Amino acid sequence: MGRLYKCWNGTWFIRQGPGLDQYIQGLIDGGPTKSGHRTPAVIVETPVEGSSEEIIRFNAWQFRMILARGVHGILLCQAETPDAVRAFVESCRYPINMTGVGHGLERGTRGTGSQPTSAPVWGVDPDTYVDKAEPWPLNPEGELLLGVKIETVRALSNCELSLAVPGLGFAEWGPGDLHMSFGIKRDPSKPMDPRLLEARDRVKAACEANNLAFLEGATPEDITEKIDEGVRIIAGHREDTAEIGRAHSKRTMPVG
Repeated sequence: MGRLYKCWNGTWFIRQGPGLDQYIQGLIDGGPTKSGHRTPAVIVETPVEGSSEEIIRFNAWQFRMILARGVHGILLCQAETPDAVRAFVESCRYPINMTGVGHGLERGTRGTGSQPTSAPVWGVDPDTYVDKAEPWPLNPEGELLLGVKIETVRALSNCELSLAVPGLGFAEWGPGDLHMSFGIKRDPSKPMDPRLLEARDRVKAACEANNLAFLEGATPEDITEKIDEGVRIIAGHREDTAEIGRAHSKRTMPVG
């Protein structure tokens, strides 16, 4: 298990700028972390849905405003087509950075001007920020983590193509929304429907085929099993889950 990260869920909020600013400033004021990082990594789940390239292009301003706050990653929900995913990656990149351009990606469309607010959060100068605000692992020197959520039947049908788009670092499946998309009422007291289990395995396999980290929730009861089967990013907020996972994975990086 790697670094601790914080997920800011902006899916249901109309305005997230001021609150996100204050949240990040609070992390800076409380830092650095015991591992020596300025803050924990902050990943924002956006309200933009990835159902088409056009929707992504029309809403790219949201990615730019979020990145201007100095976050370290963005999670795109309902990533339904590879064209939408490609537009998402391009929207988060400066056009001066050329890794991958012509090999599945066009030039980035993120404009200059937000470095005075984003670079100080990262603790670097503006020029260094432009170099580092690149999607990893596409750019091995990049420190921006871009991910997508596969949570509709349409997204599932395209997941092998969508997760092959250069620039992604992780993906997760969304069991809650996938239940609805399949027309299945979710009942936590019953075993999960086989269609959902198959969907989960399909997304995980697509992650493995493209060397992406697979993100999934875990509990104290199943955290060791999930680590052993290759879940590389664990979602959740329970300290006991994290402690068991750290011990099982023999984590040595200080936490907190």
